[in-house]
Amino acid sequence: MKKIFLLVFLMVLGNTFAQTEGYSTNSDGSKTYYKTFGKGEPLLIINGGPGMNSNGFEDLAKTLAESQETIIYDQRGTGKSKLKDLNSKTISMKIMADDIESLRKHLKIQKWSILGHSFGGMLGSYYATVYPNSINKLVLSSSGGVDLTLLKTENLIERNLTKAEKDSLNYWNAKIEKGDTSHETRLGRGRALAPAYVYDQKYVPIIAERLTQGNSKINGLLWDDMQKINFDCKPKLKSFKNPVLIIQGKQDVISNEIGELAHKTFPNSKLILLENCRHYGWLDAKEKYFSEVNSFLK
Repeated sequence: MKKIFLLVFLMVLGNTFAQTEGYSTNSDGSKTYYKTFGKGEPLLIINGGPGMNSNGFEDLAKTLAESQETIIYDQRGTGKSKLKDLNSKTISMKIMADDIESLRKHLKIQKWSILGHSFGGMLGSYYATVYPNSINKLVLSSSGGVDLTLLKTENLIERNLTKAEKDSLNYWNAKIEKGDTSHETRLGRGRALAPAYVYDQKYVPIIAERLTQGNSKINGLLWDDMQKINFDCKPKLKSFKNPVLIIQGKQDVISNEIGELAHKTFPNSKLILLENCRHYGWLDAKEKYFSEVNSFLK
């Protein structure tokens, strides 16, 4: 009986966290690397950045996979989604939205829900303007916004750092600007910057390491593109009638004003501001974050 119970338990555990990985092909012939976890209704998780891979989002995907299928992917030019050339012809918001749609078709998913975190929320919002009929529900997790208000608001990163942390950040930034892009230097910058992103400081080492992974060229190309196209999803999103959850920390580096603007834009939205929480709700306010997200997706 014990052996039978153990076998059944392992089978259930395997199904809960069963994962597959592979590549979808984009319209320009490039490849997008993806991983899936769990079974059920599909949820695409779009990580932040821009210019970061999806590595730091596996734990989030696995937790949410307890009640649905979750999908993470490396945005073009990051992680295993290699690109030969990085320039304005290969990196843009429209191209990245098209990559998401190619991935949906590759996975033979009729409609999926989207969870976009930070920059991923901006990309998810843009995807909703281009391919609204591909989405069931939309979760904006500490999203950078539905327009470029982020560039006009107060620098809340500075507010969340002590003077010593600001001085340290300036020191490491100066080294990087002089050409020192070693992991040691990037990690030093990450350690100085990470306290702004998490209310519970025990998570600083995790976020510091995550902050070493960005590709500054991709980051610059996408911000340039957003300013070039005057990124503003509001006009089209006002007619997006599907359910939207906007969730972020009260002490987030993304101002609450940006979440409130998204809430006013979407006709069928709910705004949750998490107490004692900054940029990573699933770390600072784990129970409340997953409770709200899972309840919304059900």
